[in-house]
Amino acid sequence: MNLSTREQQRRPLPRTAAAALLCALLLLSFSLSGCAESPATSSTPAQRVYAFVTNGRSASLTVVDVAALRVVAEVPVGRGPTDVRAHPSRPEVYVVATDSNQVTVVDPAKRAVVARIRVGVRPFFLDFSPDGGRAYVANSGSHTLSVIDCQHHRVVATVPVGYGPGLARVTPDGRLVVVSNRGDDSVSLVDTRTLEAVATIRVPESPEAIAILPDSSKAFVIASARGQVSVVDLRRRQLLVNIPVGKTPVDLVLKPGGGELFVANFDSHSVTVIDTWRNEVTETLPVGRNPVRLLTSHDGTLLYITNFGSDQVMVVEIASRHLVGSIAVGYQPDATALTPGEETLLVVGSRSNDLAVIRTRARALSTLILVGRAPRAIAVATFPISSNGGSSPEPGSRNVLESEAPAPDER
Repeated sequence: MNLSTREQQRRPLPRTAAAALLCALLLLSFSLSGCAESPATSSTPAQRVYAFVTNGRSASLTVVDVAALRVVAEVPVGRGPTDVRAHPSRPEVYVVATDSNQVTVVDPAKRAVVARIRVGVRPFFLDFSPDGGRAYVANSGSHTLSVIDCQHHRVVATVPVGYGPGLARVTPDGRLVVVSNRGDDSVSLVDTRTLEAVATIRVPESPEAIAILPDSSKAFVIASARGQVSVVDLRRRQLLVNIPVGKTPVDLVLKPGGGELFVANFDSHSVTVIDTWRNEVTETLPVGRNPVRLLTSHDGTLLYITNFGSDQVMVVEIASRHLVGSIAVGYQPDATALTPGEETLLVVGSRSNDLAVIRTRARALSTLILVGRAPRAIAVATFPISSNGGSSPEPGSRNVLESEAPAPDER
């Protein structure tokens, strides 16, 4: 990847310099808020885009009005919240509260909890069936998969899988749930009709993140401890090959259409590109320090790379592999999400307790919004505007441009 001088990775700043930069960015966004273009959304006049951020050390879900650039609510959702997902067809947001062993359902209009669903021990991630009728949660401490009826907010089945399941992903055709079992180095395939594990496939050490081709034919599973990606044939229910990548792969994302797979190698500071038809590595791209999250644009033209160790987001043009943007964000950036119209990219700062708002066309930071402590995950969805139209802060909310940044010892 060819990098010009202005596109070179920026070195980590000393803590005092980084704090000064953060304050300067906040002051700049405040001074420009009256004349600069605010991040556009694809909302209709009756709706607005909201971001939902889980705060691991605040036991809460922060609700952000993306158009107004402000926090409108902070909802208690249980201890140690990790994953958050907007339901695909119902006006609900699902939060996995790991330390409370539950899934919390939030009504985004009322900004209140409407259900607390007890699942297994130490759940981390959740996925929905394509029709939104069910949600699936892997329980790492009880070695099971919880099946949730989304209409009635209750567990309808508990399926034994491998040891220490960390992640469950539903195939696009809705027929299987693919579960990566970190404790016994296996992948379980669960039939969604019978709700039984129909296959257990051995893979290399510490399987974690999963990507599934659009035609549901193959799953790609990261083996983080081995620096490999396992390719599983979902029709024949067998392992095809283990592909060497970089050190400590932590995330992967498919190009829309499924022809290429991108893998973030945390300790190699690189992204590996895999041809998903031939199951071969085609190239390795040098990126910033400790890439941790990957995201592609809907049209497959851009790849967003979150560099945990260099506090930046890189934007790569997929066709040419050229770096077209490098954007400084908060400390130790992690989870990312695009708004529905992709005019705005949101990035969680896990150490600085903030949400970076980036204008994708300008490839520039718009502002940093303070959220709860140790934010971990983010979901974005469009919902009707509340009765007050979202034009003024509600009780308990805060305008982040007028708030003081947390003291260094609180981060």
